[in-house]
Amino acid sequence: MPCALPNLLLQEQEVVFKVDASLDAARTAPPESIPDLVSTSNEEILHALIENPSFDETHICLILERKDLSVTILEEVAKQKQWRANYRIRYALAAHPHTPRLVAMRLLRDLHLMDLVRISLLPASPVELRRLAEERVLTQLPQLPLGQRIMLARRGSARIAGELIAQGPLQVARIALDNTFLTESQLLKHLAKDSLGDRIIAAIANHEKWSKLMNIRIALLRHRHSPVDRVVTFVPYLPLRDVRDLIGLASLSERVRSRMAAELARSENK
Repeated sequence: MPCALPNLLLQEQEVVFKVDASLDAARTAPPESIPDLVSTSNEEILHALIENPSFDETHICLILERKDLSVTILEEVAKQKQWRANYRIRYALAAHPHTPRLVAMRLLRDLHLMDLVRISLLPASPVELRRLAEERVLTQLPQLPLGQRIMLARRGSARIAGELIAQGPLQVARIALDNTFLTESQLLKHLAKDSLGDRIIAAIANHEKWSKLMNIRIALLRHRHSPVDRVVTFVPYLPLRDVRDLIGLASLSERVRSRMAAELARSENK
C-alpha cells in the first residue's frame, strides 16, 4: 500500500508530460505534418495547431470542414484579423453551423452573391442567418443583370424565386417557376398582389405543375389579371364550397361567373 500513492503520482506526471509533448509537437509541426493532426478530437491540440507559425489558409480550411468543431475553436479562428481577410476562410466560417451567430452575421456583409445563396439554402445554418443571407440577395435584385437573375431563378431559395417571379422579366419568371425550392406558399403570397403582371400570371396559369394545385387555381380565379380562357377551365374541378365563395367576387369576369352558376345549377339538379 505505501507504494500505491507514489506510483499513482508518477503515472499522472507521465500523462501530463505526454500531453505537454503533444502540444509542443502541434505548435512546432512542419507544414506537411499538420493535415494529419487536424482530425484530432483533442481540442487542446487544435488550439496548439492554431498557434503554429506554419498553420496557413489551407490548414484552416481543412479544420473548418469539420462540423464537430466547438464554438471556442471557431472564435479563435474568427478573431485572427489576417485570416478574416481571406475570402475562403470568411465563407467557411459564415457557413459553419457552430459559428457564433453575431460573428456569422458580420461575415455575411462581405460575401459574394452566390455564396449568400448557398448559405440561405444550408439546412444546418440558423434560420436567422439564412434569412439575413436572403435579405442581402433580395436587396441586390433590382441592380442585377439578366444573366445573374436567370442564375438566381434556377438556384435561389423559395423566397428569392418568389421575388424574381414578382419582379420579372417574363423570361426570368418562367425559369423561377421551375425552381425546385419554390413553394406553394411563396407563389400564393405573390398571387395575392394586384401588381403581378398579366404575362407572368398567364405563365403561372399555364404552368404544368402549379396550375394543377387547387389553392393556386383559386388564387388565379381571384386575380383580376388572370387569363379568362384559361381559368374558366378550372371551374368544373373546384369544390362547390369554393364556387359559392368565389361567384360573388366583383373582379370575376362574367364568363367565369356564368360558368360557376352553371356548375352550381348542375349540382343542385343531381
